Amino acid sequence: MERNVLSTLLSFLILFLTFNATFAQKNSVLTGKLVDQSTSTAVDFASVALFNAANSQVAGMLSNEAGEFSFANLAVGTYTLRVTFVGYANYEQRVSLKTDENKNLGTINLHRASAEVLDAVVVEAEVPDMRLGIDRKVFNVSQSLLSEGGSATDLLENVPSLSVDMDGTVSLRGSSNVRILIDGKPSAMAGSDITQTLQSLPANSIQSIEVITNPSSKYDAEGQSGIINIVLKKNIRRGLNGMITASGGSYNNYDGGISLNYRDEKFNYYGNYNFRKSNRLGDGFNKNTNLSNNGRTENTSENSRKGNGHSGKLGIDYNIDDKTTIGLSSNFSIRDNNRSEVLFYQYFNQPDLSGTSNRITEQNEDDFGYDLNLDFRRDFNRPGENLMANFAYGKSTEDGVQHFNQVFSEDAPDDQRINNTSEVGKNANIQIDYVLPFDEENRLEAGYRTSIRYDDEEQISDRFDPVSNSLIRDYDLTNRFEMEDIVHSVYSNYQNKITDKLGFQLGLRLEQAYLNTIYESLDPSVAEENHLTEGKLDYLRLYPSLFLTQQLGEDEQLQASYTRRVRRPRGWQVNPFIDISDPMNIRTGNPNLMPEDIHSFELSYAKFWPMVTLTSSVYHRRVNDGIESIRTSANEETSATMSQWYNISRTDATGFELISKVTFSPKIDATANFNAFYNKYFGSEEFNLEPTDGFNWDANISSNVKILKDLSGQIRAQYYAPRTRAQGTSIASFVMDAGVKMDVMNKKGSIMLNVRDLFNQRRWGGTTSTQYFTQEFERRWMRRTVTLSLSYRFGKNNFNTKQTDRNQEDSFGGNEPPF
Repeated sequence: MERNVLSTLLSFLILFLTFNATFAQKNSVLTGKLVDQSTSTAVDFASVALFNAANSQVAGMLSNEAGEFSFANLAVGTYTLRVTFVGYANYEQRVSLKTDENKNLGTINLHRASAEVLDAVVVEAEVPDMRLGIDRKVFNVSQSLLSEGGSATDLLENVPSLSVDMDGTVSLRGSSNVRILIDGKPSAMAGSDITQTLQSLPANSIQSIEVITNPSSKYDAEGQSGIINIVLKKNIRRGLNGMITASGGSYNNYDGGISLNYRDEKFNYYGNYNFRKSNRLGDGFNKNTNLSNNGRTENTSENSRKGNGHSGKLGIDYNIDDKTTIGLSSNFSIRDNNRSEVLFYQYFNQPDLSGTSNRITEQNEDDFGYDLNLDFRRDFNRPGENLMANFAYGKSTEDGVQHFNQVFSEDAPDDQRINNTSEVGKNANIQIDYVLPFDEENRLEAGYRTSIRYDDEEQISDRFDPVSNSLIRDYDLTNRFEMEDIVHSVYSNYQNKITDKLGFQLGLRLEQAYLNTIYESLDPSVAEENHLTEGKLDYLRLYPSLFLTQQLGEDEQLQASYTRRVRRPRGWQVNPFIDISDPMNIRTGNPNLMPEDIHSFELSYAKFWPMVTLTSSVYHRRVNDGIESIRTSANEETSATMSQWYNISRTDATGFELISKVTFSPKIDATANFNAFYNKYFGSEEFNLEPTDGFNWDANISSNVKILKDLSGQIRAQYYAPRTRAQGTSIASFVMDAGVKMDVMNKKGSIMLNVRDLFNQRRWGGTTSTQYFTQEFERRWMRRTVTLSLSYRFGKNNFNTKQTDRNQEDSFGGNEPPF
């Protein structure tokens, strides 16, 4: 099957490249640039269309981020150019083209529409599902039928360049070391584990997802492979507007929510509430073999992750004047998690174990989190000059209890245990960004940021003693852990042009980071001076960035970039708590981890035709002090293993990524993504790791089809080839999702039906090999699901005309360089 899948995907890529080459043959060409008449700033994503003498549309597109548009393969004749965009007066111009003429209309000034015109506007156009730039991709959630009724994690699976594993860990270009932000900032209520927040956050509360693969010094240096920014919904329409959603799916998965927004000249009030009832069913197996005595332990598992989640957002923006805005907002999340797992073990040729055992684990957890955000923006008289500031504070709590009960068929005593866990997390973020443009091409950016995260975790473990017929405290698994993670940073970026076509951006970020940990033993028999074990990490680093951009044509661009980045250890990676949910595969953290030092190089090429978008990148990452989970033997008598995080010597990854979107007609489009990279692990003598390397690749394709006027469909297929890891390989995986959507009630309502994992084969697994043991494992996170969703929109369609509102995708703060 793998060969067939590979052949199909390669054939499709060849078709895409052939299709692109066909469009590269030009006859007559028409280009131009759209700018706001009052501010001289580019008008991006405006609708640009060409009509012939019979008033039939012959071509159409959206202007790019620089306000530019380009039509190729045009025949000789006279056309009418029409430009439309919400908040601007319609623009028309007659254009005559000769044979093989390359006509540039230059700068086209668009005028702001009057309030009377805005009140009568009815928006029919849909926002494109994917906007591809040379440095970032913006994924519009409203066009994703496949994630309706799902979580943010389900949504991220549908974004090119991203993948999600069985534990909900998100990877970018094959690396899970990626920085995930919500509304441009680290989530203040996510605690130490962002995956839990993503799994409980409904997909319908998200506006868009931005992916930056090689961020400049303006952004936090955290994240080996880049930044993923999740932009939550915030309505920009005047008057009272809202939307109601509801969905139900197989295995008792339900979702519902309401969002409201009221906006006038001075104030914008907004809020939303979502309820999510989830039930994820999974299964898997493990087989551990002890190489010293050929002892073998095999287990199969059935697990369920159930939960009820309540989340919401409340906020108010106040426009002090035309140039100054202050905003106050808050997010909250309340959820309960009920997890159960049944592990069935079989023991072969083990010195101390024989026969079988059955282990049942029940875990109940209550989580609560909130954050408060204060935002300020000031635009100055000079176009593009602005000052933005943010202060955010959040707190999260988690309280849970785990029950373990393992019954053996032979002479081994039964094992019963109760663990009580608690966690308190506090987060604060202070950030200031300033942009000073000297002219249209020459600009300086500078800023300051401090982020503080504090975690306090405790586990109390009691084990049943058959002699006393009571629970006795197990101090080997009873402890407390505190962590303080502080980063102070300042940055500066300068951009200019060397020639009319060659631009550069040079940046430098200085970060002072502290990671302080305290491990506390609660064992009364331990001497008082040995109760606390402290860890300190204190380092000052410079993170330079350099971008060179060559404009090859009106619709063609080449960019080379270098950035230095860091991956700081996560909370669960430094926490030495011992996870015994599976006693044959024990996991623990390492408080002595050092941060990774990352050097990232990228060469990107982008080409835009009227119906085709193509972006491609060649990239190389060098990671020093790479953080990896190393598996060793925990007990040779039972073949149990221990996984712990360590710094290994070095890893290199060199890859190529291709993304292309083709609009075959107004009713059919397709987007394909192919990513291939060569990984090399340099090994470690300290941990007996031999050097290893391998070629890895993955590909996906999605297509949107307008079946009828009010009926559309979407399908997506994803293939992951076997992947090389530090101690083994992963298995291949192929997944397909499909969905349909029908607009009703004059497009105010929608009915959506989707099927995720159409062929019920989404699995993760692989092999692990060391000098002590081998392991084979496979897991399934969720089975095939069918979801029916309903949505209804109400309110007015008149929009605010402020440029800052129109460009709400610029959610990191400040403006992106035009190259």
